[in-house]
Amino acid sequence: MFLAHKTTLMALSFSIPKHSLPSLFTSKSHLNVFPLPPSFLSLNHGFRRLRRAKFSAVATQITEAPTASPPGEAHDTDSSDGRIVLPTNQSSERLLRIRHTCAHVMAMAVQKVYPDAKVTIGPWIDNGFYYDFDMEPLTDKDLKKIKKEMDRIIGKNLPLIREEVSRDEAQKRIMAVNEPYKMEILESIKKEPITIYHIGNEWWDLCAGPHVESTGNINRKAVELESVAGAYWRGDTNKPMLQRIYGTAWETEEQLKAYLHFKEEAKRRDHRRIGQDLDLFSIQDEAGGGLVFWHPKGAIVRHIIEDAWKRIHIQHGYDLLYTPHVAKADLWKISGHLDFYKENMFDQMEIEEELYQLRPMNCPYHILVYNGSYTHTGISQSGLQSLEQCIDMNYLEVYMACSESEDLPSIFSTYLVLQCCLFTDRDDAHIFCLDDQIKDEIRGVLDLTEEILLQFGFDKYEVNLSTRPEKSVGGDDIWEKATVALKDALDDKGWSYQIDNGGGAFYGPKIDLKIEDALGRKWQCSTIQVDFNLPQRFDITYVDSNQEKKRPIMIHRAVLGSLERFFGVLVEHYAGDFPLWLSPIQARLLPVTDTQLEYCNEVNNRLKASGIRSEVCSGERLPKLIRTSEKLKIPLMAVVGPKEVETQTVTVRSRSGGELGTMAVDDFISKANRLLLSSSPQGQILSHGLDAKMSREIALVICHLQ
Repeated sequence: MFLAHKTTLMALSFSIPKHSLPSLFTSKSHLNVFPLPPSFLSLNHGFRRLRRAKFSAVATQITEAPTASPPGEAHDTDSSDGRIVLPTNQSSERLLRIRHTCAHVMAMAVQKVYPDAKVTIGPWIDNGFYYDFDMEPLTDKDLKKIKKEMDRIIGKNLPLIREEVSRDEAQKRIMAVNEPYKMEILESIKKEPITIYHIGNEWWDLCAGPHVESTGNINRKAVELESVAGAYWRGDTNKPMLQRIYGTAWETEEQLKAYLHFKEEAKRRDHRRIGQDLDLFSIQDEAGGGLVFWHPKGAIVRHIIEDAWKRIHIQHGYDLLYTPHVAKADLWKISGHLDFYKENMFDQMEIEEELYQLRPMNCPYHILVYNGSYTHTGISQSGLQSLEQCIDMNYLEVYMACSESEDLPSIFSTYLVLQCCLFTDRDDAHIFCLDDQIKDEIRGVLDLTEEILLQFGFDKYEVNLSTRPEKSVGGDDIWEKATVALKDALDDKGWSYQIDNGGGAFYGPKIDLKIEDALGRKWQCSTIQVDFNLPQRFDITYVDSNQEKKRPIMIHRAVLGSLERFFGVLVEHYAGDFPLWLSPIQARLLPVTDTQLEYCNEVNNRLKASGIRSEVCSGERLPKLIRTSEKLKIPLMAVVGPKEVETQTVTVRSRSGGELGTMAVDDFISKANRLLLSSSPQGQILSHGLDAKMSREIALVICHLQ
């Protein structure tokens, strides 16, 4: 999906960046807040709250524990919503030190249990630590042995002692203990003196710190070894495969329990499992990794997402646009893609003695449309302002390969299926505008982003403004003007944001939004980037009111980002329990016996004719039909027995609300449609036209059904 504005070219686009894939992993979901048990996580209740709430434009910096509590003491809680607030490495240096020391303690324990194991590196990570070892493959049983030895080391309360040595001395010590990987690490250290950390007089490691004062400062009941994974040394497939042990560590036992509960809840929401259970999508090995097959139910949800997305953009004045999937290779030379990303792009193909390239991005296509439509027609400045918003409906981007981030802990590896696809859909767009229009255009994108994200249930997010990096194109004046425009747009919108100094693209500053899901995890989603580079590379211009050629500013923007990735986040946000308007099957008719099938089919046809996505399910005993429907998260079930056939009625059950009683088919259709209307984005507008009596009735139905 590609969008554009102010000579805006908006595209649901087929692009091919193998090079963009790493960006899917640069924004890892940070565990900051753990919601309490499932009773506090009612998605239906959350959706009702969402329906009443305004979109929270403030970037929700998740609350962090002000200070780290000593082991065993109670942690802080957020009394406003009952959530346990877990500290982070950023909010608690003590927690960071605990995790780093745990990595060393684990390495020491491994070498005591398995003397032949060779150590490599062991950093702290977002939710704990890991360490890589050159040794025989490990099992879960082995982890128990290692944890037992770690507990013994912690119980001895051994001091952590920092020592500075010369490079020659460090080399001698490493050779003495025969640690080849440490020798390689030493060679990569450029600064001196070399620092070593000792655990008592029993074990040491090359390390810059920091650490706790002694192993006794670690609460062994707040530490757990989680998993074992394979990892190539230095991430190089030509080098040895190592055994990576992941662990988690917290300040208190209560924090660990909260985190483990979070893991279980995250596992329950895993989009891979839900995608299979609800028959939404699959990835077929026979076709190739990273290729998503959208099954009928998943495809209808995708269609609803796209339709809602497209409808909102058209309401905002966007027009439709289609562009090709391939182009001459020379186009990608001009754009710079071949210079910067050739190794990440698919091989070129020869067609009629010319080289063609699958597109990694839409940007050059939209520039060609801009040049062909506007530059040659002599559009004035006022004309430029009136040429707005085109949607490119060819929206597939192609990625060459994917791999997990080196420091991505095992808990998050479950979220990578729909986030790393060879072919993925993105809703990015391009805006061509004047430099003094940047603020207004950015503000318009922020408004549109707010509207779209809210309709899918995301009302909390983090906003980051990234400024000029060391290496960049464009002069100081335009960088300053663009950065100020982005700040002014955010301030005008009333959104809080953080400054990422030097984090902008080489071609301009940018705004990034991370949406927060039901578990408090943050996912990179929307982005808005100002570009001074491509307009210059393609020498695009417009004719101002004085009939002089000027160069416009280009803005890249995406609201949902990768459609597959967004779908994965959406599935986990709702745990597959979509609101009624998004549910692939909204109602299911359940006959008590096959005798009622004919009547069920008649009712089913009437439901479909009324715009309700329904189906008939039979062939099992009624209790099993109901249980199966509940497992498939069907919102409404209509039971039909002999009495219902005789009276031309249905007995309605809500998956969450239970029995709703027997009602005429027309009444069921009317109530279902009212509920659909009120729960859908369209209902936000249309419900204003309902009378008070009908509005109250809808409200009662919503409360009862949801």
